[in-house]
Amino acid sequence: MNFKNVYLADLMEKVKKRNPGEPEFHQAVEEVLESLEPVIEKHPEYIEKGVIDSIVEPERIIKFRVPWVDDNGKVQVNRGFRIQFNSAIGPYKGGLRFHPSVYEGIIKFLGFEQIFKNSLTGLPIGGGKGGSDFDPKGKSDMEVMRFCQSFMTELSKHIGADTDVPAGDIGVGGREIGYLFGQYKRLRNEYTGVLTGKGIPFGGSLARTEATGFGLCYFTDAMLKDNGSSFAGKTVVISGSGNVAIYANQKATELGAKVVAMSDSNGYIYDKNGVDLACVKQLKEVERKRIKEYVVTHPEAEYHEGCSGIWGVKCDIALPCATQNEIDEASAEKLVKNGCKVVAEGANMPSTPEAIHVFQKNGLLFAPAKAANAGGVATSALEMSQNSMRLSWSFEEVDAKLHDIMVNIYHNAAAAAEEYGMKGNLVAGANIAGFLKVANAMLAQGVV
Repeated sequence: MNFKNVYLADLMEKVKKRNPGEPEFHQAVEEVLESLEPVIEKHPEYIEKGVIDSIVEPERIIKFRVPWVDDNGKVQVNRGFRIQFNSAIGPYKGGLRFHPSVYEGIIKFLGFEQIFKNSLTGLPIGGGKGGSDFDPKGKSDMEVMRFCQSFMTELSKHIGADTDVPAGDIGVGGREIGYLFGQYKRLRNEYTGVLTGKGIPFGGSLARTEATGFGLCYFTDAMLKDNGSSFAGKTVVISGSGNVAIYANQKATELGAKVVAMSDSNGYIYDKNGVDLACVKQLKEVERKRIKEYVVTHPEAEYHEGCSGIWGVKCDIALPCATQNEIDEASAEKLVKNGCKVVAEGANMPSTPEAIHVFQKNGLLFAPAKAANAGGVATSALEMSQNSMRLSWSFEEVDAKLHDIMVNIYHNAAAAAEEYGMKGNLVAGANIAGFLKVANAMLAQGVV
């Protein structure tokens, strides 16, 4: 990207030098800084007071060893991370990711994105992220428990209900959150809402499981309506088959669309009759099997090896819900060629900059992750509120609040884009709207 502003160009170079070998983090920072060019022209005080220099630097990076014992009695050692990026508007908030690809750069990228995503929700939560290169796949429940207990033994020193409240992410579901919460409670001898995504019997929020997928569709629906359209009668392709993808499928279907393809890391299924969501839930949530097993009970469907091929399936709306940078320029060109009109991101940064350029150049409605997938963290913040008040809201109450939050995020991002001369560019709009709230809080608090 070419910066017109010399200060931003120099800052981007500084970020690359200070954080070598972290391309995901560089990509996330570059996207935000590019969006901020018209903002700092209007508000030079953000440069003069060091706000932008500070916002690209984490407040705290915690890195630690996680030893645990496998079922054969052998000691295994993984790395654990927690990056507490920005607390200007509230306690650090962001998920934990357990996946072999995790390293400091991935966590830094996710934590940086979380600052603006959390700001967009309108709720008082700062940005953070954590995780480990531990892979829960193929591990027994006891192995996962022993790992989680070791991980939390160190992490517990750095988190708290008013300090830092982690949640789940890739590889961290209800099972892992339960083990982590149990160990925190044991170590600290206190029952606090220090983790979100908990089970309903011990302080979890109804609708949290569905929140990211539902929220993605609520945002997309608001965007469609603002452009004279809707989900009704549309064909949808959703990458992934985890939590976000499953509940995006459910809500898109409820809103009148037909989901014809889903995937996992090995390949994708195509079902012209519409994906049988109950079957996918059984395979992924209960049996923990690969999605290729879908065709065993649905012989009319097709399974194809290689997950990237899903973007060659003809659709009106694409919802990437798997992982970062899963849609590259070539995949974006395929979507455009096949008549796709809408792309809304359910995963974190699933489209490369080149892919986003293709979407914007061809006039697609494009919803960036930090706005479109904020429903999960928004509902986590609602869980924090319920824990603080020692009460529980009904599913319908939480879902209604989630819907309102996502519609407001869309309108705030759209308004910010228009105010700064980039009407329709929700990437810039989300970055600007998220940044302004945090930046103004940082200005008010002085040099921190």
